[in-house]
Amino acid sequence: MKYRVAAVQYKLADIQSFQQFEEQVTHYVRNASEYGVQFLLFPEFMTTQLLSIGDEQGEALPIGRLPDYTEDYKRLFADLSKTYGMYIIGGTHVVEVQDGKRRNAAHLFHPDGRIDVQHKIHLTPTEVEEWDMSPGDGVEVFQTPFGTIAMLTCYDIEFPEIVRMARAKGADVIFCPSCTDDRHGFYRVRYCCHARTIENQIYVVTTGTVGALRKVDFMRANFGQAAILAPNDIPFPPAGIIAEGIINDDMLVVGDLDLSLLEEVRKNGSVMTWRDRRSDLYPDWS
Repeated sequence: MKYRVAAVQYKLADIQSFQQFEEQVTHYVRNASEYGVQFLLFPEFMTTQLLSIGDEQGEALPIGRLPDYTEDYKRLFADLSKTYGMYIIGGTHVVEVQDGKRRNAAHLFHPDGRIDVQHKIHLTPTEVEEWDMSPGDGVEVFQTPFGTIAMLTCYDIEFPEIVRMARAKGADVIFCPSCTDDRHGFYRVRYCCHARTIENQIYVVTTGTVGALRKVDFMRANFGQAAILAPNDIPFPPAGIIAEGIINDDMLVVGDLDLSLLEEVRKNGSVMTWRDRRSDLYPDWS
C-alpha cells in the first residue's frame, strides 16, 4: 500500500483572534490538498499560539487557559478533515482530563468525524515544573485505511521501549509532533527518530514548530524541521530521508510511504532488526 503524507513546519507568530489561527491552519490543509496528501501532521504545542491572543490588558494568557479552546480546536480540525477527506494529526493541544489534570494530547481527526487521542507519555521538566502537566498512562495504536499508526510526541520518541510497544501492536508508521527551542533539543529528537526507524523497521514522520511567540513564556524560541524517515536499507534512500524541510522555514514537506517495502525489508533486508531481537538477553517490550 502506498499513500502520501505531509508535515507542516508551522510558523508561530503572535495573533489577536482565534480566526487568525483558523486561517493559518486552513492554509496549510488547503496547501496539502493541492499535493494530494492523505495524511497530514502538525507539530506539538502549535495551539500555544492561542495564548498570544492575550487578556484585556494585552498580557499573554496562562497555560491553564488553553483548554478553554479545546472545543473550537476540535471543531476546526474535524471540519477540515471532513471537507478535504484528509486524515489530520492536529499537532498537540493541552487538555484537561476528568481528574482535573492537564495533559499534552495528540489528536487524530478522521474524515468520518472520529477523533483519536494519545496523551504524551514522557514529560520534559518544563512541562512538569512550569506548566503542571501530567503524563499519559499508555501507548495506543490507531487503525486507518492506510494501515496502523501511532502518535508519539517529541520526548516520547527518545524512549525505545515505548516505540517497541507501538510496533508490537502493529504500528507501521509513527507520527511524531515535536516542539524544540534549540539545536540540542531538535537533534535529540531527530536522531532518535532515525534510530527508531532502524530498530523497528518502520517509518517515522516528524515535524516541529518554527518562528516565535513574543508574548508567551517558554515559546519565544523554536528550532524545527520536518522529515519523513525510513529504515536505512536498500529499498529506501541511503540516508533514510524520504523528504525533509529547510530548517526554521515556514513550509510543507511531502513524501510517499510504501508499506510493502517495510514488509520486504522485514523478511529479506540487509538486516532484520525486528526479527532478530534477543528476548533471551533483554526484555521484549512487545
